[in-house]
Amino acid sequence: MFKGIFFARGLTILAAVLAAAPCWSAVSAQEAARLGADLTPMGAERAGNADGTIPEWTGGIKSAADAGFPNFKSGEHHPDPFASDSALFTITPANMGQYAAKLTEGHKKLLQTYPDYKLIVYPTHRSAAFPQRIYAATKRIATTTNLAPGGNGVTGAAEGIPFPIPKQGVEIFWNHVLRFRAEAFQRTYGQAPVTAGGSYTLVKLKEDALIQYSLPGMTQAGLNNIITYFIQETTQPARLAGEILLVQETLDQSKDNRKAWIYNPGQRRVRRAPNVAFDNPGTNSDNLRTSDQLDMYNGSPERYDWKLVGRKEMYVPYNSYRLASGSIKYADILKKGHINQDLPRYELHRVWVVDSTLKPGTSHVYSRRTLYVDEDSWQILAVDCYDSRGQLYRVQEGHAMNYYELPDLWTALELVMDLSNGRYLAMDLQNEEPKSYDFSVRRTPADYQPNALQMRGVR
Repeated sequence: MFKGIFFARGLTILAAVLAAAPCWSAVSAQEAARLGADLTPMGAERAGNADGTIPEWTGGIKSAADAGFPNFKSGEHHPDPFASDSALFTITPANMGQYAAKLTEGHKKLLQTYPDYKLIVYPTHRSAAFPQRIYAATKRIATTTNLAPGGNGVTGAAEGIPFPIPKQGVEIFWNHVLRFRAEAFQRTYGQAPVTAGGSYTLVKLKEDALIQYSLPGMTQAGLNNIITYFIQETTQPARLAGEILLVQETLDQSKDNRKAWIYNPGQRRVRRAPNVAFDNPGTNSDNLRTSDQLDMYNGSPERYDWKLVGRKEMYVPYNSYRLASGSIKYADILKKGHINQDLPRYELHRVWVVDSTLKPGTSHVYSRRTLYVDEDSWQILAVDCYDSRGQLYRVQEGHAMNYYELPDLWTALELVMDLSNGRYLAMDLQNEEPKSYDFSVRRTPADYQPNALQMRGVR
């Protein structure tokens, strides 16, 4: 009996030790040598597919001049390099069976739910490109990067993609979180919670960020465990204006969780906001997204078990310049049930499919999430979100394009579509804004401290 007790205690202690131990994930020098060879510098398959419907990656769009717009100025709405392309075919509820093997479960459900829903498919362009220093950093850290205990963070990494040759699902989550977007940026955009009848009150948000992880020459020590400094201010409607959120996002969340503060204009006070995480409602989203659905998926992966399903060819939103065009109005995009599906562009791309299921004893409104992650950029392009009964509940889309002045592949529009009530949330609406992203801003960590937040709120 006593031997059994001691044996059981030993197993418990061993389990605790294993949970606390580092999760070794670094690849060998031989594997890393594939980056820039048969693999792209970001870890994608360089070659096209067998039937030629996915071409070889040849470098992507490396600059505005490379896109065909040498006079483009940063901050302008991006002209479409592929505007002359003709559609290959259209997927509708009537013919979806023909294409089902390359459709996400979310897209299948949308086609089944809305008789007028469609996906217009165009030729595939592997337009993703990034600065050469990001490629060099990715290869440099591939042999040093590891998961933190429990997969809840990353060690031995800065500047580059941490796991360009992934072996586990959670590594792909971190590739998305730590992908290059910019060094710093400022933008104003619209967010529209659209009712089942098609009406909405536009919310305007101003965001300002320093993505410290991606700064040139950054090291893990230099980060002080902070990936990103982020401020989000609501500027309209008047009843919501003045609310400000400050977030300091951490790299190794097994050591230190996200730090967040909120400035309330009514109280004129800055308060800690530990609940700005996981499934708490996103800022002024009318409960149509959770905090961790901004930028498709953010924060900590700790509440889920992660399974790497593999790489598949899928029809996904890509090169979505029309949705960011300055010649289109918000009312042209936002329609009843879903956005105007004449405007999005879908292409056939290889994506990493990752399934995350809620751990026993933890809570989240989504019991399971399936991620579809672009192999060329690590940008999440779609997510299927399931409720506690295992039913498909919400569908996310990240309509991506190359911000070729950097260059960088990022979203032009993000959607969260609620299948339970016919409502949806559209984020990152830039069409009617005088300027798109401003990537020329210069910031330091001192700009993102709680005292700076209070000064900003009362100015």
